[in-house]
Amino acid sequence: MAEKQTADNKPRSKGSGTAYVYEKLKAEILTLEIAPGSPLEETLLAQRFGMSRSPVREALVRLSADGLVSMLSNRSTLVAPIDLAQFPRYVEALDLYQRVCTRLAAMNRSENDLLAIEKHARAFEDACKTNDYLNMSASNRDFHVAIATAGGNPYFKQGYARMLDEGRRLLHMHFDYLSSSPEEALLTSEHADMIEAIRIKDTEKADQLAHAHTRQFHDRFMRFIQAKYLDGFDYSKSLLT
Repeated sequence: MAEKQTADNKPRSKGSGTAYVYEKLKAEILTLEIAPGSPLEETLLAQRFGMSRSPVREALVRLSADGLVSMLSNRSTLVAPIDLAQFPRYVEALDLYQRVCTRLAAMNRSENDLLAIEKHARAFEDACKTNDYLNMSASNRDFHVAIATAGGNPYFKQGYARMLDEGRRLLHMHFDYLSSSPEEALLTSEHADMIEAIRIKDTEKADQLAHAHTRQFHDRFMRFIQAKYLDGFDYSKSLLT
């Protein structure tokens, strides 16, 4: 962690201190450059970014609201851990949100909604071509949030967006596994198939494709866990069928 808290002299526009620290640390947490469970010391971060502790603390508060850091009662801050044992529960909830949001999008989407969904799908494809994991996870999130927006229910959208945000570090691990595995492919037709179901307003097909999309993520991530953590994971807790 020490090397991440050395001086950072990149130029910033006036008044953008909190936003700059927030975006920089968020990217490093999401890409696992800063490992889960690592301490984030305000004093060292202030030295690194060349600013007072106040904007650093504000950035940490924002990261805490995103679920990416934990601010403890003794005023210390840690990068939120990743509990792999909870992955089956996470993906079970993700599946429900994904299915209902995609189904609602097929029912309620407008032409402008379709354009937004297609825009983010293209951004994801472009990021895949360069193995840009950070933009892959960001554009994947934006693609699914655009689908939720098309569904027209702000409560489902808010919950779904939070699930997607919480899963971005898992996605980074997932993408890294896919890119290094000769048996797996980063790009599939799944997003395009979901868009087509939404376009023709086939709610049943949209539901089926959303479930299959979650299932593929689940199965691929389980293979990743088997490859990396074979001796330390209870596969019997996997619930998605």
